[in-house]
Formats: sequence, C-alpha cells, structure tokens
Amino acid sequence: MFSFENLEVYKRALEFANLIFKITENWSRDYSFNLTDQLRRAALSVALNITEGSARSKAEFKRFLDIARGSCYECVPLIEIATRQNLISEAEREELYAELNEIAMMLNGLKRSLQ
Repeated sequence: MFSFENLEVYKRALEFANLIFKITENWSRDYSFNLTDQLRRAALSVALNITEGSARSKAEFKRFLDIARGSCYECVPLIEIATRQNLISEAEREELYAELNEIAMMLNGLKRSLQ
C-alpha cells in the first residue's frame, strides 16, 4: 500500500470523483466534450494531485495540495452550470458542494500539518 492511500482526504477525493463519473454517466452527448469531460477531469484531478504530491518534498506536496484545492473550486461552477441545465437537482448540487467544501477543508488541514 502506498502512503497516500492512508490519507482520509485521498479516500474522500476518490469517492467524489467516482460519484461524479456516476452522475455524468447518462448525460446527453451534447455535453460530453465540454461540461462532462471538464467536470470529470477536475474531480479526478483532486485525487491525482494528492497522489503525485505525496511523492515529492514537503514544499512541493504543499503546492500540489493547493492545486488539488483549486480543482475542488473548479468543480463549483461546473456543478452550478449542470444544475442550471437541469442535469442535476438542487439537492444533488447541495450534496456535491458540501462534499467539495469538506474535501477543501481537509486539504487545508493536511497542508497545515506539513508546516
């Protein structure tokens, strides 16, 4: 097992990406080359940056955690647009926002622990 696999924030980020893939699975092909792909890439980027950063120095890991947090933020307008396009419900939007907020706070906490 790799050390990053023990990080709770990594596990949550992986679950979030998996949830996004499930939610977007049946979206119309009209959205597949823009909204769907961009949302999937942003969601996946959170876990990938945690992973890649964990193999680097502390300073670099902190930078990768900032990038992962930025990917959380990138998901926000994409989810909002999906809501406005009636691809997800208001309840789903709130659930996704809450999870993104929690992951972002966990990333901040992990970064502080590296000080």
